[in-house]
Amino acid sequence: MEKKIRVVLAKPGLDGHDRGAKVIASALRDAGMEVIYLGLRQTPEMIVSAAMHEDADVISLSILSGAHMTIFPKVLELMKKNDMDDVLLTGGGVIPEEDIKALKKMGVAELFGPGTPTTKTVDFIKKWFQKSSRNT
Repeated sequence: MEKKIRVVLAKPGLDGHDRGAKVIASALRDAGMEVIYLGLRQTPEMIVSAAMHEDADVISLSILSGAHMTIFPKVLELMKKNDMDDVLLTGGGVIPEEDIKALKKMGVAELFGPGTPTTKTVDFIKKWFQKSSRNT
C-alpha cells in the first residue's frame, strides 16, 4: 500500500481570506493526499506543533497579509528547533519576487502565486515526496 502524503495547511496571522487555501486543500485531497487544514489565524507555533502531532510530510502556508517575511522564517526556525529537516515547507500568496528569492534562500522549497494552476502545486509536492526519505 502506497503511503499517503500528509499535508498540514494553514492560514497564519490575521489574514482572513481563505478561499485560495480551501481550493488548494481540495486539489491536494483530490490528488490523494491527506490534508489537515488548520484554518485561519494560526501562529507559527500552532502550525509546527500540529505538523509534529500529525507527522506531516509537508507544511503549506497561505499568506495574503504581507507578513510572509516574518511568518515563514519563524516557521523555519521552529522546524529546525524540532528537527523537522525532512519536512517540506511551501506556500503561496501575494509575495513579491525579491521576497520569494530571499525565502527560498532561507529554506522555503517553493512559493506559488495567484493564478498558479493547482496541478503545479500537486506535481511539485508529489515529485518532492518521491525523492524524499519520508517516502518509506
